[in-house]
Amino acid sequence: MLLFPGNIRQSLRIRGLRQRWLVSAVVPVVLLVMLAVAVYTIAFAQYYYSGMIADLEARARIAADTFTSYGVKSYSEYYRLASYSVETFEEKDHLELQFINTNGRVQASSYGLTAGTSPGTIDIERAIAGNMDYYQGRDPQTGENILSVSSPLYFNARVVGVLRYVTSLRAVEHQIFLNFLVAAGLALLMVLLIVLSNAIFINNVVEPVAVVSDAARRISGGSYGIRIDNHYQDELGELVDNINDMSLKISQAEQIQQEFISSVSHELRTPLTAINGWAETLEVDPVGNPEQTRRGLGIIGKESRRLTTMVEELLDFTKIQDGRFTLRIDTVDLISELEDMIYAYRELFRQEGIEVRYDPGDEDFPPIAADGERMKQVFSNVLDNASKHGGAGKRIDVSVSRDGDAEVVRVRDYGPGIPPDELPFVKQKFYKGSSKARGSGIGLAVCDEIVRLHGGTFDIANADDGNSGAVVTIAIPLGAQAESEHE
Repeated sequence: MLLFPGNIRQSLRIRGLRQRWLVSAVVPVVLLVMLAVAVYTIAFAQYYYSGMIADLEARARIAADTFTSYGVKSYSEYYRLASYSVETFEEKDHLELQFINTNGRVQASSYGLTAGTSPGTIDIERAIAGNMDYYQGRDPQTGENILSVSSPLYFNARVVGVLRYVTSLRAVEHQIFLNFLVAAGLALLMVLLIVLSNAIFINNVVEPVAVVSDAARRISGGSYGIRIDNHYQDELGELVDNINDMSLKISQAEQIQQEFISSVSHELRTPLTAINGWAETLEVDPVGNPEQTRRGLGIIGKESRRLTTMVEELLDFTKIQDGRFTLRIDTVDLISELEDMIYAYRELFRQEGIEVRYDPGDEDFPPIAADGERMKQVFSNVLDNASKHGGAGKRIDVSVSRDGDAEVVRVRDYGPGIPPDELPFVKQKFYKGSSKARGSGIGLAVCDEIVRLHGGTFDIANADDGNSGAVVTIAIPLGAQAESEHE
């Protein structure tokens, strides 16, 4: 089943990712670009203003030196020279030349209109005190932003006046503003490109995540087995593959669980039906045919034991699932436990036409630390499975041998064997494969856990000697410490 809803873009909006992207990626970039524009504009303005100040100071210094070099003898001669200088000043269209007396009043100006006024800026005060200085700010009289440079004029080592250049900053501010607009436009274009590229990227992430999120939501809602079309070659592709694999495994587990419930229901119903049937028969005619009575009681006992075994398996499996499955460790003769189970099953198998051949080997095995009852449970389950699945071969071989530091028990039947594609799953819980034999499908999983807790291995394979049949190999380390805990 393919998953790709047509309206996925409208129905799903991963707002959290977009908001996180906006905060963590776009906002810092915008702030950084704004800072860069501000720094550039301030630096450009400072560079422009510094250049203007340096140029005016150079002009004022040269003009003041030239004016002083004339050797003015009287105030009238000073005033005449100042008037001549402002009248012949050639840059009056963008620059104003002023001569100011020691009282701070304009005596002569290339603009003419400012003569007689007192500008009152700090550069004039410092020039009267004998120091060249500049003023950048608002003109106290006109309110216009200006830049002025004032230089003292000397006669006999005494300041007799001030030469002052004044220029409006309107054109400069306009140029700075234009530069700011250009920088801001380029910055805005850069931000738009970054946002666009990031938006494409985040959408390429959000939309697949939305699809995966929708799939996960549907899986959690019970739509097991759905699959997502994988069009990605990166980490998103791995995520989609993992979701698909998870969906498939959940579907398989759900199917196995349903089959298990159906199987257990059937397995419980069969012995209960036999027990109830014979109980009703014996209740109606308690003193009937002794042979029939004996047979009925035998069936009731057999089916009761079968029910008990199934319930014990279910209880053991429950303990395995929640981690409460433990062992009661004691010193145990493992061979003796195995032989007890062979003896218990041999007559039962003989009645079914199955021969049990036992080879104890030549080794003498010392007692080991193990849970004897649990190991009996393993041997019982393995022998019972051999009769159920391999009984058609009419023979079961049991052998004991030593393999390194392990005591190895092998149980082999001569039935049809296990299909190769089912071998990897036979020890999984609830798994029964293609077998029609009775059972809950959890006995081998319980056996595998018991052997694992003893530090051993529990393997199932098909015979490799050219004959059919399956071989179960149980290896328990000699002297190994089992995982134990008193229940």
